[in-house]
Amino acid sequence: MHQLLAEILNVVAPVFICAALGFTIAKINAPFDRKMIGWIVGNIGYPTLVLAHLSSGHVAFDQFLAMVGAAVVLIGLLAVIAGVAVFLMGLPVRVFISPMSLGNVGNIGLPVAALAFGEAGLSYSLAFLTVVLVGMFTFGQWLPQGRISVAQILTSPVIYAIVLALVLMGTGTALPKPLASTFEILGGLAIPLMLLTLGHTLATLNITAFTRGAVLALIHLAAVFCAGLGVAALFGFAGLERSVFIVTAMMPPSVATYLFVELYAPKWAPDVASLILVGTILTVLVLPFILTYVA
Repeated sequence: MHQLLAEILNVVAPVFICAALGFTIAKINAPFDRKMIGWIVGNIGYPTLVLAHLSSGHVAFDQFLAMVGAAVVLIGLLAVIAGVAVFLMGLPVRVFISPMSLGNVGNIGLPVAALAFGEAGLSYSLAFLTVVLVGMFTFGQWLPQGRISVAQILTSPVIYAIVLALVLMGTGTALPKPLASTFEILGGLAIPLMLLTLGHTLATLNITAFTRGAVLALIHLAAVFCAGLGVAALFGFAGLERSVFIVTAMMPPSVATYLFVELYAPKWAPDVASLILVGTILTVLVLPFILTYVA
């Protein structure tokens, strides 16, 4: 038992420490350009991370597709649950569906999966992340914005990286060694920068609607746990697949969804900020128990 708790601490502590460092950077007003870092992660870090790990053969193509399918079903189910809950609370559905259904797989899910389950766990979580990223650049942005923009998809390097990685996986083609090594180095930027950004963002959120956000965070936590278990059983996941899927499903609402709400529906940004902050705290609290459960 002590060994298991030590292993869980080894997984959770680095994530917490990196995020806390970003939080500290914000509190001491040290230079930190979130816009620039967001551009680097979105246009360099994410694409190269996807290509480096998905083309390295840690997960078979059919297993990857199964994880993608399960993630699609889970996010769709969460969107329905969120829509009903938000409607019953009298809140605008289009504002809260994306925060309630798109988890923070990039900032927290990837490092947790990598630390807890190794390279294969990271590749499985990347399958989940591909669905989240597609959702982020489609309905995650379109719903708060109130319109559909195909151009936003066509100009996203992440989408092209996902397509190329799927082609490489499907054909069993490996990247040339120099290119693979380059992508691995550049992809290594993504996780630490995302964790620093997470902490920095949480430290600077302006929260004035705590109660509604906290209620939504509790609903989200219950929904992702129940839906995660159900979808894992539906797809027949077992062993490492099941563990990674459940842990990744338990991630809190994505910080990126707040940015879209702040931009296109600023009236509700404090509620979404509260949802993300409380949801992140709850995830940190329950994550050791989830890791124990799936171990």
